[in-house]
Amino acid sequence: QSQLVESGGGLVQPGGSLRLSCVASGFSLDYYGIGWFRQAPGKEREAVSSISRGGGDTNYADSVKGRFTISREYGKNTVYLHMNSLKPEDTAIYYCSRCTSTYGGVCIEPRDWGQGTQVTVSP
Repeated sequence: QSQLVESGGGLVQPGGSLRLSCVASGFSLDYYGIGWFRQAPGKEREAVSSISRGGGDTNYADSVKGRFTISREYGKNTVYLHMNSLKPEDTAIYYCSRCTSTYGGVCIEPRDWGQGTQVTVSP
């Protein structure tokens, strides 16, 4: 069974950092672009960042540019989201997803959602 599992979330103070991990089982992430999304209570799920299959193209939401970095470890079925200079507005459940395709690093038709990991940024 294909499955994605997110981890690395937690409680952090503003200005702090976290590294989220997305790990796949049942299939290889190496063959797909991967996207990170987040959803805060009462809000729509939004795209945060994504990376192409080859890793050469990445995309970031304007709200996280310069603070977040997406990367991948080929052969380990893992994609990371490094989050620096965290702000309270970054508080959300973060999900990763397999992209049916990518265009310029943008995730197209995400699927196989994980269960998410909670990120809370608070004084």
